[in-house]
Amino acid sequence: MTRLLRAIVDTHALRSNLVVVRQRAPGARVMAVVKANAYGHGIVPVALALDGADAFAVARIEEGIALRAAGIRQPILLLEGAFGDAQLAEAAHHDFEVVVHDPTQIEALERWRGPHRFVIWIKIDTGMNRLGFRCEEFARALERVCTLEIAPLEVRVLTHLACADDLESSMTREQVARFRRLTGALGLATSIGNSAGLLPGCAENRGDWVRPGLALYGVSPFPAVPAADFGLIPVMTLQTTVLATRRVPRGETVGYGATWRAERDSQIAILAAGYGDGLPRQLADGTPVLVAGKRVPLVGRVSMDMVAVDVTGVDAVAVGSQAVLWGRELAVEEVAGYAGTIPYELLCGISQRVPVELR
Repeated sequence: MTRLLRAIVDTHALRSNLVVVRQRAPGARVMAVVKANAYGHGIVPVALALDGADAFAVARIEEGIALRAAGIRQPILLLEGAFGDAQLAEAAHHDFEVVVHDPTQIEALERWRGPHRFVIWIKIDTGMNRLGFRCEEFARALERVCTLEIAPLEVRVLTHLACADDLESSMTREQVARFRRLTGALGLATSIGNSAGLLPGCAENRGDWVRPGLALYGVSPFPAVPAADFGLIPVMTLQTTVLATRRVPRGETVGYGATWRAERDSQIAILAAGYGDGLPRQLADGTPVLVAGKRVPLVGRVSMDMVAVDVTGVDAVAVGSQAVLWGRELAVEEVAGYAGTIPYELLCGISQRVPVELR
């Protein structure tokens, strides 16, 4: 069956990007972040393609269970940890590593009497104020974990960088310094670097484990630095189809609200993609789209199932012609700017009705 709209995932690009990550973080082990359906790319096929990763990280237990059901045997870390005795038992059953970021999670471990020995990652909040023990709370949390009756197999520590995507910010250096002061003499394995933390190649920002997400999918976390500058290859191509072409005389409008008016006699192509597929409704007039290999502007409001583009002067555009909303020749980072958002949101926002094709 021919799909009008599809997300094409390049598994060779995934593996290439993993090589880039290893080159940028020599000596560090790589925990591939595949939460949120692998940033919209498909959690199971991405994990299978990234079989060279040392471990995987997910946000929630259901994501980890899906990986185990698919035969993934590498370590899997629950970034948000387990909540309550039942989830802890399930984490043990599936041999998940767990982040501990709250006293209630330590309490659950203190009640644990099963045979499983957990790998526990204590999260330190070095300034993001989201999850983790504050710096002044860390010593007590570490003491409680290290004296658990279950004698955990291994204790590790991690933190998360708040402003690593801003290369001019001093906050990353401050966070790393706090983390190093607390953990430097402990001899425990550490993890600091997300994609933005590891790509510049600063050893202090890495730790023993790095946790790349966006970089694996071939997208730059830095607004002013293209992914290609790091040797990254975009993994997803969001490809769609021309449903119809319309002749729109000068002065007439296109789409809901009549927000766009033709300043000349125009040829408009209607594409099979809309906010029902995950495109932001706020995509602005002028957002670039590739039709027949040419950059053309989006015009009018994004509908639930369709968008319109101005293909005036572009030859060979007809019903059935292919169009690209983002991919190798049109960076998702650029498209995100026209929506006033970040590429993470576009990738993760792809709806379940969009089929994913592996290549």
